[in-house]
Amino acid sequence: MNKKNIVKDVLFLGQKSEEAIPEDRSLALDLQDTLNAHLLECVGLAANMIGVKKRAIIIQLENANLVLFNPVLLEKQRPYQTEEGCLSLVGTRPTTRYEEITVAYRDVNWKPQTLHLSGFPAQICQHEMDHLEGVII
Repeated sequence: MNKKNIVKDVLFLGQKSEEAIPEDRSLALDLQDTLNAHLLECVGLAANMIGVKKRAIIIQLENANLVLFNPVLLEKQRPYQTEEGCLSLVGTRPTTRYEEITVAYRDVNWKPQTLHLSGFPAQICQHEMDHLEGVII
């Protein structure tokens, strides 16, 4: 098990993450194990939340978890207001999210992929992608 501690240092979390490279693929297992250890209170993680400043996230999709390396938001539609919490922070904060998004990313085999998400999975993905930019929600 590669469960990592959750970073709560806002100075670290506020920094932009660096591009992931193929050698960073082992990070997928750390993200998976850490998310699985926090399933009751967490639906996604960014690598900086476990102390690694690389552009990698994991999100819960129905009954599976998906790791996205170097995700890029291609499209966003239908903004709405919501409140979100974060495993790294206490409480909730208001934010704007989009009902539908399209994301380009690299999978764990480093193959380019495109994913269309809507509803709660889209919200999770946007929250985790904010972490990569140093945006604290």
